[in-house]
Amino acid sequence: MLSPQEKLGVVFDLDGTLVNSMPMVVAAFAHAVKRFGLEPTQEEIVARLGGPADVCLRNILGEDRHLPEAMDRLLRYNEEHKNVIEPFEGAEELLGQLLKSRTKVALWTGRDRETTSEILTGNKWWKYFQLVVCGDDFATHKPDPEGLTHILDELSLASSDVIFVGDADVDVLAGYSVEVSTMLICNGRQVSDHIKRMCREWVETPQQAYDIISAKVLTEVPPIRAE
Repeated sequence: MLSPQEKLGVVFDLDGTLVNSMPMVVAAFAHAVKRFGLEPTQEEIVARLGGPADVCLRNILGEDRHLPEAMDRLLRYNEEHKNVIEPFEGAEELLGQLLKSRTKVALWTGRDRETTSEILTGNKWWKYFQLVVCGDDFATHKPDPEGLTHILDELSLASSDVIFVGDADVDVLAGYSVEVSTMLICNGRQVSDHIKRMCREWVETPQQAYDIISAKVLTEVPPIRAE
């Protein structure tokens, strides 16, 4: 257990971790590529997520020939359905608890900054994060850990004092590569034993992850007393 003098940080992924956007994300990519005779399964789409939308689309298409039209279809679908993205139950309560404590909190998402900003602004969530790193901030993308190491450097956190919470294999791979403990939210999908071995722990639902963070993190860091 960390002593009160030690720093502690939590880094969150966004989609599938704090907001229930994955059904819409999967539907959007499926819609974008269906025009070209492709009908990937949900598992196939999720396996190719990581980084900005154009990178994910290229991974699904397997080529660049149809990328501009597919990107246009994706953007139009997202615009028409963006209001269906809502926070998971308990997400804002946890973020509020962390804000009142000495916990340093950051967001590291593969989503681009424009749509990330829409979600954070719409939910009035900017105040909860000391740093937000998006998929188009660097040339690299998950599982490359550059975004995560940037957060560690900027917030002066040691990798051993951070919990990274995400819902994708690329989150686990990124955290593991820089010795940051990762909590994986499975969201009902099958996860390989190889990925599970690299996790700090794995849970089925976001709410289970929130409960664990509340119990482990908030009890280890004393709240800031009001003057």
